Amino acid sequence: MSAHPLLDTITSPAELRQLDRKQLPQLAQELREFLIESVSKTGGHLSSNLGTVELTIALHYVFNTPEDRLVWDVGHQTYAHKALTGRRAGMAKLRMLDGVSGFPRRDESPFDTFGAGHSSTSISAALGMAIGARDRGEQKHVVAIIGDGAMTAGMAFEALNNAGVADADLLVILNDNDMSISPPVGALNKYLARLFSGHAFNAARRAGEKMLGVSPSLLEFAKRTEGHLKGMLTPGTLFEEFGFNYIGPIDGHDLDSLVPTLKNIAELKGPQFLHVITRKGQGYKLAEADPVLYHGVSTFDSQNGIEQGQSASRLTYTQVFGDWLCDMAAQDARLIAITPAMKEGSGMARFAEAYPQRFHDVGIAEQHALTFAAGLACEGMRPVVAIYSTFLQRAYDQLIHDIALQNLPVMLAIDRGGLVGADGATHNGAFDLSYLACIPNMVVMAPSDENECRQMLTTAWRHDGPSAVRYPRGHGPGVTPQPALTALPLGKGEIRRSGRRVALLAFGSMLAPALEAGERLDATVANMRFVKPLDHALVKALADSHDLLVTIEENALIGGAGSEVARSLEEQGLTARLLRLGLPDHFTEHGDAAALLAQLGLDADGITAQVTRVIAK
Repeated sequence: MSAHPLLDTITSPAELRQLDRKQLPQLAQELREFLIESVSKTGGHLSSNLGTVELTIALHYVFNTPEDRLVWDVGHQTYAHKALTGRRAGMAKLRMLDGVSGFPRRDESPFDTFGAGHSSTSISAALGMAIGARDRGEQKHVVAIIGDGAMTAGMAFEALNNAGVADADLLVILNDNDMSISPPVGALNKYLARLFSGHAFNAARRAGEKMLGVSPSLLEFAKRTEGHLKGMLTPGTLFEEFGFNYIGPIDGHDLDSLVPTLKNIAELKGPQFLHVITRKGQGYKLAEADPVLYHGVSTFDSQNGIEQGQSASRLTYTQVFGDWLCDMAAQDARLIAITPAMKEGSGMARFAEAYPQRFHDVGIAEQHALTFAAGLACEGMRPVVAIYSTFLQRAYDQLIHDIALQNLPVMLAIDRGGLVGADGATHNGAFDLSYLACIPNMVVMAPSDENECRQMLTTAWRHDGPSAVRYPRGHGPGVTPQPALTALPLGKGEIRRSGRRVALLAFGSMLAPALEAGERLDATVANMRFVKPLDHALVKALADSHDLLVTIEENALIGGAGSEVARSLEEQGLTARLLRLGLPDHFTEHGDAAALLAQLGLDADGITAQVTRVIAK
């Protein structure tokens, strides 16, 4: 007998909608069991997905997907959605090369109506879809599902502000898992949710508006009275002020509450806002107890859970940064650490505990994080912003306008530079060297090992202007960082191997494969260290003594470090042959990072082969 007899019959939401409503709790249990089993074998996001099982079932049960649009924010909570939309078998290769993505993708399924990976985009996209459907004369529902974390971003509020006056039929669901299901989410709130979403209440509201419409002052008074009454009973006053009809909060794990409420809302016109309370890790005691640990997981034993306490033999770059941050803070009271909602991911947990007054998690608000740092710098503080490469993209204007233009000493510790592996195209740090190098006043560094990372962090700290240290996800080659806080000479690279004819100019993580290829090719290998300021003297010396220069970077070729070397050659009037190796002009998909680099010719074998072909010409 199948372990999931009901789930096994569901290959699309159309079959889900044929079930009796009384069967939905069993389906939720089976789906939750499947997710735990599946993710334990593949790794991925777990806590967030366990928290949205019932909500996902209810949405597909009530709405006619994919004709009705579900727009998921971030998308790391869509595994149940994928399992119910024909991709359950494919989840055996979740986030693997040529397998199912860990995030929604339009080219993967018609049920994935909008691609995601970064937060706070759902309301804007859903509003666009709702207005597009309205202008085409189509009758369809559009639903944005956004978490409480994503609601901290300004973009979400920009969209709410627009949606409230846009005359479009849109449902925004706030999936609130930041609090436990407390007394307000009980019988009274169930009753109020059904009342505020039901026909009688909304018919009375419309009739009242029509009757009072002859007297604008009375109509305004009635609206204000209604808003204040609802505000006394619910936390929705803010969303009412944006022009939404607020409903909730309701228990996001109670299908007997979710389904009828959604059915009622589906018949309403205009912007609607449903507040649901869920619990990360719901139904899996280990994840409920520690949702942060089970947020993003590697493979684990689903019965015994994640084994903790086993120290890794090698430090990650993230840990190197976290240790450096604490050490530097102990020496300089001006250090202020900032992160946009990535305390654990950026290695800042120990600092936050040791220096709570000097730690600022600003939420998912990258733009604010950088301008906040600029303001601190104006007052003599030395802010360090820890941020992922792809998240920094969201604050590009602030980096240029508020920091670089004013030449303020704001230091960026950029994690996840280069390919990140399973998270794929939305999280690959493929563009930072390109978009940083073109900004005046910026200093841009890329470490080749753990100790050099620590040295570069100190170099950036001591630079009196904007600076960035860009390092990859995971482990380095295994070089133990020295405890001293020593800096590197600004803009100076080094020769790591002397050879002949060919010089390999490696940036950051590419030094290790370059050294291996250099042995095979008997090539000179330079650890360039700085993308900006580039070591022009070293470029000239290598060009004068070698037939071919080869730049190697884990960054987009267009506008990257290789382009800086080409510019240096041109400006110095040098005519050396140049081969540039890096990430091609397309988005690199999810999969094992080492395998992807090999596929792109950026491992030792690929570098050797490409150089050999050019030499042979």
